[in-house]
Amino acid sequence: MRKNQIDIITMGCSKNLVDSELLMKQFEANGYRCVHDSVNPQGEIAVVNTCGFIESAKEESIDMILQLAKRKTQGQLSRLYVMGCLSQRYKDELEKAIPEVDKFYGKFNYKQLLTDLGKADVPTCDGRRHLTTPHHYAYIKIAEGCDRHCAYCAIPLITGAHHSRPKSEILDEVRQLVSEGVKEFQVIEQELTYYGVDIDGHRHIADLISDMADIEGVKWIRLHYAYPNQFPLDLLDVMREKKNVCRYLDIALQHISDHMLERMHRHVTKAETLRLLQQIRERVPGIFIRTTLMVGFPGETDEDFDELLNFVREARFERMGAFMYSEEEGTYSAAHYKDDVPPEVKQQRLDRLMDLQQRISEEHAASMVGSVMPVIIDRKEGNYYVGRTEYSSPEVDPEVLIPAGRRLRTGTFYQVKITDSEEFDLYGEIL
Repeated sequence: MRKNQIDIITMGCSKNLVDSELLMKQFEANGYRCVHDSVNPQGEIAVVNTCGFIESAKEESIDMILQLAKRKTQGQLSRLYVMGCLSQRYKDELEKAIPEVDKFYGKFNYKQLLTDLGKADVPTCDGRRHLTTPHHYAYIKIAEGCDRHCAYCAIPLITGAHHSRPKSEILDEVRQLVSEGVKEFQVIEQELTYYGVDIDGHRHIADLISDMADIEGVKWIRLHYAYPNQFPLDLLDVMREKKNVCRYLDIALQHISDHMLERMHRHVTKAETLRLLQQIRERVPGIFIRTTLMVGFPGETDEDFDELLNFVREARFERMGAFMYSEEEGTYSAAHYKDDVPPEVKQQRLDRLMDLQQRISEEHAASMVGSVMPVIIDRKEGNYYVGRTEYSSPEVDPEVLIPAGRRLRTGTFYQVKITDSEEFDLYGEIL
């Protein structure tokens, strides 16, 4: 075990990743060496930043804690700490179940860990991060919490009410990251389009993104986790007019059947959703839309699912993910609905939905062959450099593979001609 080394393992979403990066910066200011997501942790201290969104994510987090607890009992680890969403919600239960953990922290008090280690918060590092992403891109979390209370979702129970960060603080963080070499920003929030409502009752996401786009050195801005109800249409004008705001929008729709939307407490109708999608495509020509859909929600009939399939067939989303409903205790659906769609039916519906989307995605990819567009290089793998267009977010979307015939620099933009496509990736050549 390596003295003064802390291994930090981040489970779940990019919002958790930002918290880990903030904590790592403080640890390093206090003299520790930090290693993130090591496949073979060797530090004397380990910190697990957990996810508690759905059952599979909980299980993954608990499995990781148990693996490290075993290392501790074997003398390969001195101290083990747990933070994040899972311990925010189940702290008392976890303390009883896994006594090998030295202390559990929630999602917002993790800085107390510094004090418990005999260290202090370093004010000059407040808001600063140790980036775990490639040096040229970063995630920017602009708010915490959610006021939506969809019937199936436990996130408001974990993170509390929506709380927007001050715009000046966000812009200062962007400037700081630009000075450190970051060019591309993934803007994230549980409900991005709600930004600012808790400050003065108005949505200020368009103003924020416009001001961010005006910062010198910001090359790409990509928007994640919008909500269809009361979508601020002025944001689309910013996306169209600002060339460094990517024509890409991640907006979770969950379903299209009015029956399901009402039971899910989505506060939007099928007609409103279709109208919004039309407005998005009209106001931002060429935009790529990513969405997330759910199958197997309580009460979903064959007719509801067929309606969802037809919707996906007609909407032709450029990017789409889907998951099966998982009952989460404390949510409205857990308290009021019976989880009545059999697991095998949920799986069949998910498979049919994703098979359809795979064909659509293949057609979208094939339509890009022959086009020329900027590509940013993320890394080199084997005989290829791997990059992304403005239409792809890191880790979840298709990449561009470029033969390593000449030396390319990571974090640099190149004009690339798309020469071929396959199920998930594109192939290109440097012009």
